[in-house]
Amino acid sequence: MTSTKAALFRSLHATGEVLVLPNAWDAASARIIEQAGAKAVATTSAGVAWSLGRPDGDRLDREQAVAAVARIAAAVDVPVSADIETGFGADADGVAETVRQVIAAGAVGVNIEDSVGGGLRDVAEQAERYAAARAAADETGVALFVNARIDTYLLSVGDPATRLDDTLARAKAFVDAGVDGVFVPGAIERDTLAALVAGVSAPVNTLAWAGAPSVATLRDLGVARVTVGARIALAAYSLAARAATEMLTEGTYETTAATLAHDDLNTLLAN
Repeated sequence: MTSTKAALFRSLHATGEVLVLPNAWDAASARIIEQAGAKAVATTSAGVAWSLGRPDGDRLDREQAVAAVARIAAAVDVPVSADIETGFGADADGVAETVRQVIAAGAVGVNIEDSVGGGLRDVAEQAERYAAARAAADETGVALFVNARIDTYLLSVGDPATRLDDTLARAKAFVDAGVDGVFVPGAIERDTLAALVAGVSAPVNTLAWAGAPSVATLRDLGVARVTVGARIALAAYSLAARAATEMLTEGTYETTAATLAHDDLNTLLAN
């Protein structure tokens, strides 16, 4: 079953359409996303961390992260890609062990970040981590889709005039190390996305938010995949904040009006 889902997930990056991956943080959100028509589900490490009472940013341990992936993968029939932050490992061997565990938990894709301590990890060291992830996945017989997250734009690293070239150089090193896709959050301008698509020999993934180019525009630019990271989780928690504030300050409950009913979620999660 896992191998079949892995093959399906890989094929979804080569259809000529954009693979739209709404991000889940627990079993219920994953099931809702699947019911909405998603062909696959991605996790959000930030949303998972918040749901477990922890801040984002490598503050979960591997056991907690893998357990969350297992719950989400068990809740849906579609492929699941796991955001495993920087890999939950101090070295390449640690990343490899995380990959083995998330595959056992049911994931058929992973995102692994190249940032560390507010900056970027050395290219050669990060490439070694990606190569270890690739090798560990291949040893299991599951064609895991390894997505390399490059944080040059998200962290505004280096000179803006050379940022694109620096990103493309990192992307080449990581593709050579065996990754299957390249994710550049923060790069959302049309010209930048077009240049990334032209310069990267692997499917390009972008991060979107309110006001970002539409899926149709991303398709025309050649982007293969789009996620929204923690945005859906943030929207849900924002609603919780508004509803609580309204109750406590106004004494009214209008913000609690919902499009889903109690029985809708019970039915959705009954199987």
